Amino acid sequence: MTRIPRCMSTQHPDNASVPFFSTSQVLAGEDEIREAYYAYSHLGCDEQMWDVEGKEIDTFVVKKLLSYFEPFFRTRTLGEELRLTLRVPNPAVETAEAKVLLETLESIPRSFDTARLFYGRDVAPIFEVILPMTTSAAEIDRIFRYYADFIVRRQDQPVRPGDITVAEWIGPTKPELIEVIPLFEDVDGMFNAARVVEEYLRDKEVADQRVFLARSDTAMNFGLVSAALANKVALQQLGAVAERLGVRIHPILGMGSAPFRGGLRPDTAERVGREYPSVVTFTIQSAFKYDFPPSDVQRAIEHLKSREIGPPTPVDEQRVLDIIERYSATYREQVTALAPAINRVASFVPRRRARKLHVGLFGYARQVGGVSLPRAISFTCALYSLGVPPELLGLDALTAGDLAFVRESYPSFDAKMREALARADLGSPYFPEPIRRALVRAGYDVEPDEAHGKLVRRIRDALATGQDSIVPDLVVQAALVRRFLG
Repeated sequence: MTRIPRCMSTQHPDNASVPFFSTSQVLAGEDEIREAYYAYSHLGCDEQMWDVEGKEIDTFVVKKLLSYFEPFFRTRTLGEELRLTLRVPNPAVETAEAKVLLETLESIPRSFDTARLFYGRDVAPIFEVILPMTTSAAEIDRIFRYYADFIVRRQDQPVRPGDITVAEWIGPTKPELIEVIPLFEDVDGMFNAARVVEEYLRDKEVADQRVFLARSDTAMNFGLVSAALANKVALQQLGAVAERLGVRIHPILGMGSAPFRGGLRPDTAERVGREYPSVVTFTIQSAFKYDFPPSDVQRAIEHLKSREIGPPTPVDEQRVLDIIERYSATYREQVTALAPAINRVASFVPRRRARKLHVGLFGYARQVGGVSLPRAISFTCALYSLGVPPELLGLDALTAGDLAFVRESYPSFDAKMREALARADLGSPYFPEPIRRALVRAGYDVEPDEAHGKLVRRIRDALATGQDSIVPDLVVQAALVRRFLG
């Protein structure tokens, strides 16, 4: 494996602003090709995640990038200096999309041929895929073996008895192997990630393995504190596995701009890098890219690319489990009570990407506490629009001892709480009373963001008086103030 990328540009639709190159408010098709080029060439990202999960796929992305932007890619080799990594459907939970996985794997050798013609030598522009919602080693291994045994190995078979081989007929199939990056997306997944990775690596001779830890869905289902602490447990356990196996494990951490979804923005990049010293790759989501001045984005990306990687910070796993159990129960109760209001406001949140509905463990309609909820970005945006930032939910479950532990184990916790509190409307009828008292006990006293507060009150007034037509614009105005949609 060549140099590991540090900054993975993604297609998460959390941006309030529409990028200048987009032909519409909903990025799709050729706009996402232009986006990948912009992330590489102007912002400095060294990796682009290409999402084939939940949308119409474009398996000609390599051909389009190399042909549309030939001068740039002549000097920056795709597959070496720059990485293009596919996120594929998980057949175990996305049955309607299962065969998209096979189509995507079949496209990898064709992309190799395109790059070989372009560069005049063997270059694998795509050699990794991300498997979302991973729960077992078998799920990862199936993809690894299907590619090797059913796509590559068939090149040695004759097309018909006594005839030429497939390789002689259509050319050799390369790359001969692909890497599979497991993506873990809930608290159980975080606590099992190291075990799953260790089992997967047991029969493989590899020096490097990338592992992806999500943040958004973990936070949405279990709350901010649970998500952050579970990430830290997973990083600690993955560090231990790396030492046991003698394999370099390179964690990827998926973080959005909203504090609830990780709080990674150009102005927080240094703090986040210190908070997670063992993370090699951070996701650069859409709000990071488009809701801040390009010069700020470029500087932050350069910092993340040049920072030193160190060992994971230690955390008391048993204490974390105890806090998660109590905190997430309170968080879920509060989300369940707010669900009707969340779902109503979420219907006014603008779409920023073309995506199809899919069904699965973490499908587009989330379920928390037995109620259906929108996706994490719309969920977060809806709660901010109601004056109830999701970061604050569940706070009343933390004792003074819990709070001290969280502040020690998760140093940026107070900063995230203060940022959320500035966008809260304590006078909102949706704001849970126990949280008001918990904020006082915790010693938080933050000056509210009045510009955001006025918009939140206008949103509530419009909903109460049936002026639904103006709500989407108000939702976007509030998102522009805070520099993220959700």
